[in-house]
Amino acid sequence: MSNSKASGKNGDFGKGSVALLITKQALPLTASQLAQLVYSITDRIYIGHIPGEGSLPLTGLGLTFPVVSIISAFTLLFGQGGAPLFSISRGEGNDKKASDILYNSFLMLVFAALILTVSGYIFMKPLLYALGASDESYPYAASYLHIYLLGTLFTMLATGLNFYITAQGFPKTAMVTVLSGAFLNMLLDPLFIFVFGMGIRGAATATIISQLASCIWVLIFLTGKKALISLRDKDHAFSPSVCRKIVTIGFTGFVMEITNAATQIVCNRTLRRYGKDQSDTYIMIMAIISSVRSVMSVAVNGITSGAQPVIGFNYGARKYDRVKKGIRTMAVFGFIYTAFAWLIIFLFPGFFISLFSKDADANALAVPYLHIFFMAYVFMSLQFAGQSTFMSLGKAPQAIFFSLLRKALLVIPLTLILPLYLSDPISGVFWAEPISNIIGGSASFFTMYFTVYRKLGKKSE
Repeated sequence: MSNSKASGKNGDFGKGSVALLITKQALPLTASQLAQLVYSITDRIYIGHIPGEGSLPLTGLGLTFPVVSIISAFTLLFGQGGAPLFSISRGEGNDKKASDILYNSFLMLVFAALILTVSGYIFMKPLLYALGASDESYPYAASYLHIYLLGTLFTMLATGLNFYITAQGFPKTAMVTVLSGAFLNMLLDPLFIFVFGMGIRGAATATIISQLASCIWVLIFLTGKKALISLRDKDHAFSPSVCRKIVTIGFTGFVMEITNAATQIVCNRTLRRYGKDQSDTYIMIMAIISSVRSVMSVAVNGITSGAQPVIGFNYGARKYDRVKKGIRTMAVFGFIYTAFAWLIIFLFPGFFISLFSKDADANALAVPYLHIFFMAYVFMSLQFAGQSTFMSLGKAPQAIFFSLLRKALLVIPLTLILPLYLSDPISGVFWAEPISNIIGGSASFFTMYFTVYRKLGKKSE
């Protein structure tokens, strides 16, 4: 392998405008992540409008969110965990090391997918009831999950290996990975749900077929001649030390997704406790609001994902001025976007809620909770900027700490405590989000600023 690849036209982040490089990376990545979201969002929209079923199918789908988050957690652990190391190695001109990172990431993704699939089937019933299922909503959740788990391997390979396509400077190719599957999912969902009369099972079937298409595309690229570093390279090898490094960096994203799952579980169980005979409705509302947050977070995720390879490459190349520019660009773009998203949600809450539900009474009930939930959304840009900087530079302990701080140390305790002291206990579940955004976002960003950003200025002198 030639070490000159890092300085080729594709993947050379050491030259040109940093803001333009991030923008070029972020735009297709945002489109890609939006398309990725279509997998689940399309399901939620169609499931929420199945004739004669009421809100139970969407409630059942919402109960599977923690399971999906767990699968995503392991994807980030072994996929996204290696991507910053991959970028740094390429910036250093060490393509052999980058190849080993890619190969070991692939092996861990396959192994984890098989373990998760088998475990999901063995523990499905007790797991779903532990997540807050009722006797009425369990059949819907189980019907979806029985089929969805069959696509675990496709999902993890398509998503986990796509990070390495982006890290090689092919964001448009990475975008096609998701767009192809998302477009197919949009076509197949109404066919399986309504035409074939499969209901919620049809949504899961359409999803795994689409995930298979994305997986095939990724593997074709990463074993082909266009890839700068390919899975077919003959000199890579399994390495426990490389695996440990990947897991160390990926643990940040893993913790974020696991704590997302834990948060969803705590929220569902708290809503089940205080919602009483309306608990299924409140769980459905939380599923809707989580869906809105997922939609609104796509762009800021695209910005930070687009900045990470640029920051990581220049850090590896010791171009610290460019690293600082990358951090500034990421932070400013993220702040502007989250402020705009907050405004849109507060002006048009009914529009977003009605996308996922045709129940007028439940939709009206959801509006004030949506407003509460997004009250301090702009602070998420600070969380993303601080977190992504630590990840880009391979600073795992800091990134892991701030992952835990916002969710595990703030959201979960607040979700349990606030309902005890508010006249409307249900609102306490939703107030936990903005409070944690303010505290966690501020702590993450300003710690990054004083411990990383300012020190980079001294290194560049």
